[in-house]
Amino acid sequence: MRRELGAAGPDDSRRGATSPNATPVDADHALVAFFRGERVAVLATLIRDARGDFDAAEDALAEATSRAVERWRAVGVPDRPGAWMLTAARRILIDRARRVSRNDVALDAEQHASAIAIGETAADTTPADTPPTLARDDRLTLLFTCCHPSLSRPAQLALALRTIGGLSTREIARAFLEPEATTAQRLVRATRKIRDARVPYRVPSASELPSRLDVAREALYLVFNEGYGATAGDVYLRDALADDAIRLARLVVTLTPDDPESLGLLALMLLHHARGPARLDATGAIVPLEEQDRTRWIRTFIREGEHLLDRAIARQQAGPYQLQAAISALHDTSPTAAATDWRQIALLYGELRLWIPTPVVELNAAVALAMVHGPDWGLAQLDALVLERGMAEYHLLPAARADLLRRAGRYEDAAFACRDAIRLARSRAERLYLERRLAEVEAAAARDAGPQELNFTF
Repeated sequence: MRRELGAAGPDDSRRGATSPNATPVDADHALVAFFRGERVAVLATLIRDARGDFDAAEDALAEATSRAVERWRAVGVPDRPGAWMLTAARRILIDRARRVSRNDVALDAEQHASAIAIGETAADTTPADTPPTLARDDRLTLLFTCCHPSLSRPAQLALALRTIGGLSTREIARAFLEPEATTAQRLVRATRKIRDARVPYRVPSASELPSRLDVAREALYLVFNEGYGATAGDVYLRDALADDAIRLARLVVTLTPDDPESLGLLALMLLHHARGPARLDATGAIVPLEEQDRTRWIRTFIREGEHLLDRAIARQQAGPYQLQAAISALHDTSPTAAATDWRQIALLYGELRLWIPTPVVELNAAVALAMVHGPDWGLAQLDALVLERGMAEYHLLPAARADLLRRAGRYEDAAFACRDAIRLARSRAERLYLERRLAEVEAAAARDAGPQELNFTF
């Protein structure tokens, strides 16, 4: 009889020896490393095994994780944690399929019980024109399944953020500036539709790509943004998540090597990611772009980003990712903050507003124009954004106001805007930066007022 998985987990003799001196701390570190590294690949494979049943795959991975906590803390961490987790979750899928009368999760038990390497089996419905190396990458397949045209665009993006990005429903709702209940309902409907409609789990054919490529790029950029700067929590830079998005963007470029926007997206990610080592100070607070130590920027990323951008521009088909990459390149190639070509950046934002007429783009455009024409002009533009949908709770709006007010010498108003931004900020790194800026403008306001002007009458 096949040994039941139970709390013991997969047969460790097949998985490789565990560490005899492992501690609970080692197990916890291994679990964190798994979720930051191999989780997406494992989940993508499980979703394929479950014939597109996202919920069944996620439930199996969650249960396997619970068993790993108990097993790894008791007997040590296996040599290949990702393979252990995949085998455990696959067995859970098989056991559940056997316990139910309906065939919700159709698995070949003999095939998958013996498949112990991530991505060992390939989807059998892949179009013939898909390069073999891409057909075997379950992460790319997962991305395009999330972006199936049968789903609404918001549902596609939310599903990609949950499965590829690993974001919680609350984090996705914050990214979309919408109620958490709305996001939860959207995710439930999306996973149910993929399961019930038996959406093929494969990389789309060349003829199908155009209908999915645009939203796939947007999903990758949203995942990257969460890795570049988390919307909430104590960990602001989630490098593994950003790296995953870049890795997938490279695969998309391999799939569509002549697409200028795919090239532009990868360029944009690399040009942003290049600044990573200089973006936080010793306390974990954000270091704004103009104060970053540019010698710490990753020059290889900058050079590659510039090369990709040049390839994209040569196609002479403008698009929003190319424009954003060009803006980022102007920052990255400027020797100092003072030498930044803000006039050119403002012009690029003016064009970007035609492609992406959203309040967030308007906010960034206003800041760029303020650097050219003065803070008062920018403040007038920001005031007009307060009534836009979702912006009343968007912490970067008062944060931008605070910075422009500080530059204008209106320190008391800047302090008020800082407090508003601190109230709305949900990440520790952003709060630390805003609190430091608040202390600076409060001190400046006190100096301007002078001792004789200070009073505490309420």
